Amino acid sequence: METKRAVTMEKLVNLCKTRGIIFPGSDIYDGMGNTWDYGPVGVEIKNNIKKAWWKKFVQESENSYGVDAAILMNSRVWEASGHTASFSDPKMDCKECKARQRADNLIENYSKGEVNPDAMSQEEMQEYINEHQIKCPICGKFNWTPIRNFNLMFETSRGVTEGNQNKIYLRPETAQGEFVNFLNVQRSTRAKIPFGIAQIGKAFRNEITPGNFIFRTIEFEQMEHQWFCKEGTDVEYYEEYKKCAWDFLLSLGFKEENLRYKDHDKLAHYAKCACDIQYNFPMGWSELNGIHNRTDYDLSRHQEYSGKNMNYVDSGNGEKFIPYVVEYSIGADRLMLAVLSEAYDEEQLEGGDTRIVMHFHPAISAYKVCVLPLQKKEMGEKAKALYKTLCKHFPCTYDEAGSIGKRYRRQDEIGTPFCVTVDFDTLQDDTVTLRDRDTMEQIRMPISELASYVENKIKY
Repeated sequence: METKRAVTMEKLVNLCKTRGIIFPGSDIYDGMGNTWDYGPVGVEIKNNIKKAWWKKFVQESENSYGVDAAILMNSRVWEASGHTASFSDPKMDCKECKARQRADNLIENYSKGEVNPDAMSQEEMQEYINEHQIKCPICGKFNWTPIRNFNLMFETSRGVTEGNQNKIYLRPETAQGEFVNFLNVQRSTRAKIPFGIAQIGKAFRNEITPGNFIFRTIEFEQMEHQWFCKEGTDVEYYEEYKKCAWDFLLSLGFKEENLRYKDHDKLAHYAKCACDIQYNFPMGWSELNGIHNRTDYDLSRHQEYSGKNMNYVDSGNGEKFIPYVVEYSIGADRLMLAVLSEAYDEEQLEGGDTRIVMHFHPAISAYKVCVLPLQKKEMGEKAKALYKTLCKHFPCTYDEAGSIGKRYRRQDEIGTPFCVTVDFDTLQDDTVTLRDRDTMEQIRMPISELASYVENKIKY
């Protein structure tokens, strides 16, 4: 059996829609650009990804705590963070077709990644585009407006009458929810520095996206962990979190050759150091997650704008200081895309057949077992009883439509690690056939041993 990596974005999108993983948003109304709905299979996979992340960075961490902060926050939060003043993208409008494009994306796509626009000023980007006569990817004309900055935050208002409205924002990131709750978490848990605050939640950015499926969307979910520490220990923790983020990806089944570190060429003014872990997506190498040494900038700014003392007091020696922050941030949707890309495989089988199989880590798979009656009439009742029993232990699915071979293929395409076939022998001796997704090998097993066997195999 020959195996090759044959993933493309088109194949992923088609598979996701036909197998209930991800659908276009508002599909019956012809969609809404760059919005996506997770289907019955996809929502389980995404939830399992989030559970794995939470287990690694909260449950197994000696001194980390979770929060679920409000999406709508006091507008002063975004003044303190700098978002209202500088959270924008450099965009240009094509005068011919009226399409709006990000200048940095135009440069990156034109240079095939050889030029890094993040290290360029707005003037330098404008000069590069003019010098190379970069054309509109929609209509093919070179007729741009000058680069302008467009704020990425979604604005809304609070109040029932126009005169009583206050401008508020849908949060563009979840991190500020961890920062503004630093004192609440520290006091309520009696946490001592160093400690972490983690959150998984929705964020919103009014940006133009390149259309790479769920890579960059206007509504997305972030998984973020802020590690609060004392100045002088921050560099050590920064390196530690780089490794932890890398090891987490390996634990999900990623191959090292599809991952790489990329230090930021241009640091934010408050950052001491920053890097991304990039993944080799179907459209090429791009950011998967970021690790940042944010120094004491965030808590200092919130102290300045709120008037609240954000100092930590060391109970041992009474020392007061504003902690440094090492941030680890990864998008749940972007990680979902990477997991799908990494798992996708086309295997050439003996006889010339091809099977599509998603090699998910068993802990990530939507269903751990699919129960299949060999014949619906004779074995359906027994198979349904087994399905209901197994569902008490782990997520399962049931399929009785079509030939057994076609049913195996359907489960391969959604990454179900095991299929259990109830056949004539089952009715006589209470044994079943257990098929492994990856090897396609089959073993005979007593029903009484099935749940414990699978539970041992799907551990994360």
